[in-house]
Amino acid sequence: MDVIPSRDKIKIGTRVAIVQKQDQMSGSLTEGIVKRILTSSSFHPHGIKVELENGKIGRVQKIS
Repeated sequence: MDVIPSRDKIKIGTRVAIVQKQDQMSGSLTEGIVKRILTSSSFHPHGIKVELENGKIGRVQKIS
């Protein structure tokens, strides 16, 4: 399994793949551009929570 990126790897404008709350069981990923970083800590075991430019919110699983 891929290593979940830490907060210092994620910048506004970065293209990422997130898992949304409703997709956590299926593991379905949504790609988009980071608009806001919502997690203040440097690391989270399930991924740093972000808001994408399209308004979707989820935890970053990988940087695209």
